[in-house]
Amino acid sequence: MASLFKRPGSKKWVAAFTDENRKRWQRSTKMTDKKLAQKQADEWESEARNQRTILQIRRVSSEIRKEITGKALEQETIRAVKDRWINLKKAETRAATADFYDGALTRFLDHLGSRADRDLQEITRADAEAFRDALLKRELAAKTINHSLKVLKMFFRFARQEELIADDPTEFVKGVRADAEAKKRRPFSIPEIKAVLSVAGEEWQSLIKFGLFTGQRLADLASLTWRNLDLVAMEMRLVQRKTKKRIIIPLAGPLSEHVLALNAPDDPEMPVHPLAFGTLMRQGKVGGLSNQFASILSEAGLRESIPHRKTHGRGRGAGSSVEPLSFHSLRHSSVSFLKEAGVPAAVVMQLVGHESEVMSQHYTTVGAEALTAAVEKFPSLKIKA
Repeated sequence: MASLFKRPGSKKWVAAFTDENRKRWQRSTKMTDKKLAQKQADEWESEARNQRTILQIRRVSSEIRKEITGKALEQETIRAVKDRWINLKKAETRAATADFYDGALTRFLDHLGSRADRDLQEITRADAEAFRDALLKRELAAKTINHSLKVLKMFFRFARQEELIADDPTEFVKGVRADAEAKKRRPFSIPEIKAVLSVAGEEWQSLIKFGLFTGQRLADLASLTWRNLDLVAMEMRLVQRKTKKRIIIPLAGPLSEHVLALNAPDDPEMPVHPLAFGTLMRQGKVGGLSNQFASILSEAGLRESIPHRKTHGRGRGAGSSVEPLSFHSLRHSSVSFLKEAGVPAAVVMQLVGHESEVMSQHYTTVGAEALTAAVEKFPSLKIKA
């Protein structure tokens, strides 16, 4: 006979029952009435021992709920509920955020295949874990996998709030660790940077030099206008898109020479890198530019060629495996070169605009002279644009 128990601090009964393989199951009845909870527990055990499907068990749950409240659980397909939730999110969030949600759930529906058009109540914890593991096998970045899992959890919380499911199948599904990913990423060596510059076009050569000598992210460099550059003080001033941190960076000698060689327009609002700026403004995210840089790395022999695939609606990084080298590696290179030259860690972090709260406690002691001295420690690439 099925048994009942309560978890600490909860007033609701949890059913414990055994299936035909003598496997023990536990499931919350969502009820405080012991008699009704026992009835549901017995029904669950009966169905489990008779090799009934999960859907049949949940239909029993719906029938008992109807007996108690007069209202059964509604039945909707996974795809229909997904479309409804995405439409709500389009009204509540930015378009790019809604697109990311849509992309994550579309990947889940693709993983389910034909089951995506069946009842939402059929989805189990095993389905969510299998989806997570499938993404892991594709060697996606841990951050990408965990973001997709987070969206899935948001979706099923919504379904539960709408009383479309009795239990959230993602509630106890854990994300993946990022340890392995962190070990794979590395900075560029000087010969590798020269190799990339040798095959890059003129604008990408400029972006690479800005990335190396300032340590800034691709989105920030693509957003640069000439107003961000003080050609008298030879400084770059900007507010980082990710951290909202306002930073001032002295231009290293090689970067100063490069900037002075560019044709500065009369209008300070004009972008420093027009093509990259246009791509970023059109897409609203940096994914397209990252793919362009990946192609440059491939041409330089530093990365395998990436087949052209449709990625619409899949979100930033949706199809990207964890690669040792990317544009962000230039940021790692900046830090590595400066530390190897003996520049204090606090000065290095101030230069790249690191968001660490611990390091920020040291920033007030870093003066302009220290920053200027630090940038002169960068190696000279000695390669013409």
